[in-house]
Amino acid sequence: MRGKPMTPDRLLTIGDLARRTGLSVSAIRFYESRGLVRAVRTGGNQRRFLRSDIRRLSFALIAQQLGLKLTEIEAELATLPLDRAPTQGDWRRISERVRGVLDGKIAVLQRTRDKLDGCIGCGCLSLERCALYNPDDRAALAGPGPRFVLSDQASA
Repeated sequence: MRGKPMTPDRLLTIGDLARRTGLSVSAIRFYESRGLVRAVRTGGNQRRFLRSDIRRLSFALIAQQLGLKLTEIEAELATLPLDRAPTQGDWRRISERVRGVLDGKIAVLQRTRDKLDGCIGCGCLSLERCALYNPDDRAALAGPGPRFVLSDQASA
């Protein structure tokens, strides 16, 4: 490993990591199997984790709440070093990449909020208004599903 040698005061047991993150031990093992964190083994073959793994797992929890897929979270965390705490610059680069994904999700949420009481699905909830919002079913040309919410193209 690169960086500072891992000393016992820098390492956490899996139970300590679970208490600090609010995750179950089995969830930490799952994330470890996916490469989000990496345990080192003691002479007695016990798992130990870096304190910086608290941040990695916290990012995963927050990112999931924001709607990022596990594969997206894995890809972002793969850019961080496993053997040291991420720097402010490391997190800034992740933030810049994730910002576009979050902006897209915010746009869908805003369109949903704005159209929820009038138009959803194929283009409307009312046959009387359909001719105004979706004459000749033009929304179908943009693809399947609720195009007025998922894409700005159907409303153009």
